[in-house]
Amino acid sequence: MNHIAAIRTTAPLSLGSQPIARTARTAVHRMLTPFSVAYLTAALVTDLAYWRTAEIMWERFSVWLIAGGLIMTAFVAVAAVIDLAFRKHRANWTRVLCFAIAVLLSLLNVLVHSRDGYTAVVPTGVTLSVIAVVLMAFTFSTGWALTYPAHGAR
Repeated sequence: MNHIAAIRTTAPLSLGSQPIARTARTAVHRMLTPFSVAYLTAALVTDLAYWRTAEIMWERFSVWLIAGGLIMTAFVAVAAVIDLAFRKHRANWTRVLCFAIAVLLSLLNVLVHSRDGYTAVVPTGVTLSVIAVVLMAFTFSTGWALTYPAHGAR
């Protein structure tokens, strides 16, 4: 019978590149923002699929994806307000304004998608989706944060 020798390591386990105590300093909204961007980008893709195929399934997917993106943006907004109130952060107003415009366009877009027929998506819904995604791509091209730490804050 063969026996296998077990090697015991004494090095502590690491949970990533940062110590556990430092990960709590990360702004929560930075972790949630990519989800809303992904939902709204996927809605653009399904709008384009509906435009090309006229299959009602793609229009339904778009409505659900836009609604999911709006729900995630609500979570992002709540987390950003908490970061501003309790974590000594300041708002990056350019990003906040662009994000708010994209959210308002997406809210209008979900109302446009609620109409019946092909004209619910083409051309108005596709146009609103493109504008919202381009605005978010511009806003988050350099990072996911809507806030930044105040000067001297730890």
